[in-house]
Amino acid sequence: MAQHFSLAACDAVGFDLDHTLCRYNLPASAPLIYNSFAQFLVKEKGYDKDLLTVTPEHWDFCCKGLALDLEEGNFIKLADDGTVLRASHGTKMMAPEQVAEEFGRKEWKYFMSDVGMVCRSGKYYFYDNYFDLPGALLCARVVDSLTKNNGQKAFDFWKDIVAGIQHNYRMSAFKENCGIYFPEIKRDPGRYLHSCPESVKKWLWQLKNAGKILLLITSSHSDYCRLLCKHILGNDFADLFDIVITNALKPGFFSHLPSQRPFRTLENDEEQEALPSLEKPGWYSQGNAVHLYELLKKMTGKPEPKVVYFGDSMHSDIFPARHYSNWETVLILEELRADRNGKPEESEPLEKKGKYEGQKAKPLNSLSKKWGSFFIDSISGLKNTEDSFVYTWSCKRISTYSTIAIPSIEAIAALLD
Repeated sequence: MAQHFSLAACDAVGFDLDHTLCRYNLPASAPLIYNSFAQFLVKEKGYDKDLLTVTPEHWDFCCKGLALDLEEGNFIKLADDGTVLRASHGTKMMAPEQVAEEFGRKEWKYFMSDVGMVCRSGKYYFYDNYFDLPGALLCARVVDSLTKNNGQKAFDFWKDIVAGIQHNYRMSAFKENCGIYFPEIKRDPGRYLHSCPESVKKWLWQLKNAGKILLLITSSHSDYCRLLCKHILGNDFADLFDIVITNALKPGFFSHLPSQRPFRTLENDEEQEALPSLEKPGWYSQGNAVHLYELLKKMTGKPEPKVVYFGDSMHSDIFPARHYSNWETVLILEELRADRNGKPEESEPLEKKGKYEGQKAKPLNSLSKKWGSFFIDSISGLKNTEDSFVYTWSCKRISTYSTIAIPSIEAIAALLD
């Protein structure tokens, strides 16, 4: 993390959309996401119907920074040196003695140097954002079910999770009203989305009027992006941004070569021909950071314009923007607000419950009793002395790749009021 950071020195200011500019009402959106997958697994793949019933206590399992061993069904929390701090098999937490016996004091078997270790592979999956976390709970409960009912010790359910993603969230799902998630968001966006406070809107216009180039770079598709932006920013949202990039397919947007991921124009939210380069501001799909940076050079008249990017995902936003593009990065980390006392920021009144909310659930940004702090933990089996506490692997990555971390964009916008 930087000791000094000046937003005024940046020529371009970029934003992710989901859970960055657009904040979700987590007690409502998490059950909706969970049900979009659970219904598919039960109805299309024949999984146990018990997966459809979720109690408030179940949600305490959710914690950012966990890794799932896809074959063994174990969830783990890593220390900054790659050793295992806590673990569970499915939702069943392992005792400290079991963790020590299973993993020892050595690096987890898939741990590599920070750059070499990706968040998603054929062997494991890291959960690092609020969209993923309901899936972590579902996968853990699938492991519970298969272990109890089938006595399984090796698992291959991940292919069915991927099929659920494709069913509910493929590019055409919004337009086709497919699955559960998009139809419900369209039916009542106010239940699931927080409008941007006036302070944030004011701050964005101040940046614009100060001559900053404003970028919106999201992996959401253009039709869903438009719905979100109209709801949170108003019908004139497009006037704010010089360049809008949807279906950016991050982290590939930053890591891929231009030939691998060209920009595409859009017509009625349908992708059109690939572009050999990016010549002017506008609304585009897919693309790559190399061609975007070339356009920023032309727009600013500078050989090395300075870019800062705000995002909530270490895997999709912060790590690739810093590592591949050398941009300044601002991590949106709601745990900064919630981790100390276990109480999250106040959400919308829960009397606005929808059919997918059920009983009041623990918000995903509050402290997990099962997994402890997102930032720090004690070494399993040692007394809680000062020397026994270590930083988590997630915390190490934050300090390595984010210029600064803030709990929300409102935290910066409020400084100007």
